[in-house]
Amino acid sequence: MHWNLARTPVYVAAAVMLCSPFAVAENPADRVQVGRSIVVQPGESAGDLVCVGCSIRVRGQTSGDVVAVAGNITVESEAKIAGDAVAVAGGVRLEKGAQVRGNAVTVGGRLYRDPDAVISREVSVRSGGWLLPIFLVPLLVVGGVVAFIIWLIQRGRRPAQVPAYPGATPNIRP
Repeated sequence: MHWNLARTPVYVAAAVMLCSPFAVAENPADRVQVGRSIVVQPGESAGDLVCVGCSIRVRGQTSGDVVAVAGNITVESEAKIAGDAVAVAGGVRLEKGAQVRGNAVTVGGRLYRDPDAVISREVSVRSGGWLLPIFLVPLLVVGGVVAFIIWLIQRGRRPAQVPAYPGATPNIRP
């Protein structure tokens, strides 16, 4: 597959949709985690790895792609990834002798590559300047709705000021 840098936002959107908590791993060796990091130990083999809100550390090898959303990917010395390594809102770190047979992509993060690390296809590092508005705008909208609901609830709890009836005397009991 040739990595078209102009289509990176499309790939990112597809990765985010595929990384939803409802995604199900098809292969028993595949792993999908939300909020809990994934570690492939030395000598261990895994399939595709997807992590949302967590990080992935590869010490062994994978037979598929490795995707981290809001997390980092670390490929340790002599570890191998057969597919792509993609980090959205996170970084990719390739230590000495690490291998990525596909593309290495970071969107909104950094790529650290030891000179002895091997990336067989393309390397793409995209700055995260556009990530802030994408995540910030929905957060501001939700925050505004929550603030409005809180304001309505507090407004309903305040005692209403009732004007006194003209000519009435207060009812005071001893």
